[in-house]
Amino acid sequence: MDAGRILMKFFSVCLSVIVFVVFAFLLYRMGEYSFDFGYRVFTEKAMTTEENAKDKVVRITSDMGAKEIGDLLESKELIRDSNLFVVQLMLSAYKDDMKPGTYTLSTSMTAKEMMQVISAEEEEETETEDEK
Repeated sequence: MDAGRILMKFFSVCLSVIVFVVFAFLLYRMGEYSFDFGYRVFTEKAMTTEENAKDKVVRITSDMGAKEIGDLLESKELIRDSNLFVVQLMLSAYKDDMKPGTYTLSTSMTAKEMMQVISAEEEEETETEDEK
């Protein structure tokens, strides 16, 4: 074998090792991200504690989908990640029950608690005999 072939074989092996290492690193990072995202779907905490909570008013319209609602909640700083909210909503019992309206949500609420509020039947205000 001449020196040129040996050198080409060496570079070929080095390139193969580098490609393998990069692939393994990317696979590891994707697995780490996927695990973190999956973990957060079921364990995501509220943005703030009860003591530091702020109330925010949001308006949900009938033409809004899960992504638009998630984007709205994220823009109001009620949730950290709208994509995570979409997955949480799709996996919840509330996915088909989101009702249009104006809601007051707190930064101390979890995504599930917000879904419960947004999907709850609005109570009609009625006047009772005592209030007259």
